[in-house]
Amino acid sequence: MDFEFFTPVNDVLAEEVIAVPQTLGAVSRIHSLGNFPDLEGVKIAIFGVLEDRLDVDHSGEPFNFDAIRRNFYGLYPGNWDVSIADLGDIEKGETVQDTYFAVQQVVSELVKMNVIPVILGGSQDLIYAQYRAYDNLDQMVNLVNIDSRFDLGDADKPISNKSYIGKIVIDKPYNLFNYSNLGYQTYFISQDEIELMDRLFFDAYRLGEVTADISIVEPVMRDANLVGIDMGAISTGAIGYYGHNSPNGFDGKEICALSRYAGISDKVSSFGIYEISSKINFPSCNMLIAQTLWYFVEGVNYRTNENTISAKKEFIRYQVPIDDEVLIFYKSPVSGRWWIEIPFSSNTNNKLKRHTLLPCTKEDYVDACNQILPERWYKTKRKNEI
Repeated sequence: MDFEFFTPVNDVLAEEVIAVPQTLGAVSRIHSLGNFPDLEGVKIAIFGVLEDRLDVDHSGEPFNFDAIRRNFYGLYPGNWDVSIADLGDIEKGETVQDTYFAVQQVVSELVKMNVIPVILGGSQDLIYAQYRAYDNLDQMVNLVNIDSRFDLGDADKPISNKSYIGKIVIDKPYNLFNYSNLGYQTYFISQDEIELMDRLFFDAYRLGEVTADISIVEPVMRDANLVGIDMGAISTGAIGYYGHNSPNGFDGKEICALSRYAGISDKVSSFGIYEISSKINFPSCNMLIAQTLWYFVEGVNYRTNENTISAKKEFIRYQVPIDDEVLIFYKSPVSGRWWIEIPFSSNTNNKLKRHTLLPCTKEDYVDACNQILPERWYKTKRKNEI
């Protein structure tokens, strides 16, 4: 790991959080006092990225993650077997592209080491750098974004924190297999964007749909490789700052539940929380981010490692004839979770071979028995045929 990218955690803060016995601070490896943490045996590596120059509302005010760290490291771990390291912060590069390069290199190297990078970021365009880290990892990836907007933008215009998904879709190399948005609010979305999401067979779940039954997005998280959270997806009341200007959004319990779903997914290999700036530097917001991180770590601790060949051999197989198809479902005898098989054509890009099983719900199986095709199965099959 190239530690030259990182500035250490504030020494005074590090000494403060390390000093309290049994807390996360006491048991984590923190980059401070000139000592870069040894990553041997580490499962999660946290780092901050102090970049927000492409925020369309860029204020130029400095920000840091000290309060978030103080809150997070002051929490007590569960009965976990997860080792955490804090690498410090990536400062702004001479250009935004320099910052992107540093993030891309760090995330890529950590993923190769089987360490999950957890990014505390400024503007959300940093997801582009998080995504580009997968360029050399020989796989197509699924991106899940918890956001009140799609952030598609115009791919022909410069990237910003409100316009980066379009760049992910069209820029080479093409690694994106699926994009899923959780929690969009329709009055923030143009009809053109909704139609484009449909044409690309991407997934989108309205805020009310998710809050009515948050478990419906568990299969989406289970199929994700990288996950990002926009703090703008959280309601003003949960943030604790009324200048946030978003009365609707996820509350504290819901965003923590979504974070835990991301953590418990065997496939999620990088995770980021973005749009952290001086504008939301309030005690309740900092604690909420800390607790969101805590639930992600707890989820990682309870992974069942079902995304392996040996685990899949134990799955229970069900065949469901429907129209001209025979849908193949699988159920894990360990977790009780469900998958559906996706038939891939011989012309499929080799990178797609690992996407043969699509996470689903028991309700999808029941619907298929009642001759109703699961929507996510149909979209995934259509993407493969294009």
